[in-house]
Amino acid sequence: MPEKHKNMRIQTKSGRWIILPTAEEDAKINAGIAQDPDNPELDADWFKRARPAREVEPPEFFEAWEKLRRARGRPPLETPKVATAIRFDADVLAGLRATGKGWQTRVNDAMREWLAKRPS
Repeated sequence: MPEKHKNMRIQTKSGRWIILPTAEEDAKINAGIAQDPDNPELDADWFKRARPAREVEPPEFFEAWEKLRRARGRPPLETPKVATAIRFDADVLAGLRATGKGWQTRVNDAMREWLAKRPS
């Protein structure tokens, strides 16, 4: 690391180091911002005039946005699983796990098949 940056860095929560700009670099950055007519700095007056998007955009905008927005998390299952606890003999559980990934789904399928064969 260059000597001029030795004490001008911060560490993020993830452990990454960010080198902060020197005073000269910061002045150049701010001068560039001030010269950009398409991206003015937002001041207190701008925030006083600002209005929520729902006041200025048509309802169709938000309807289209909702269709485009991706839901978070896993998609809902057609048949949601229910957590439970069941006790197996150690050798049975070891044998099930030895069948590889997806063994719990196969046990579920086997139990469904067994229930279908039993009289009501």
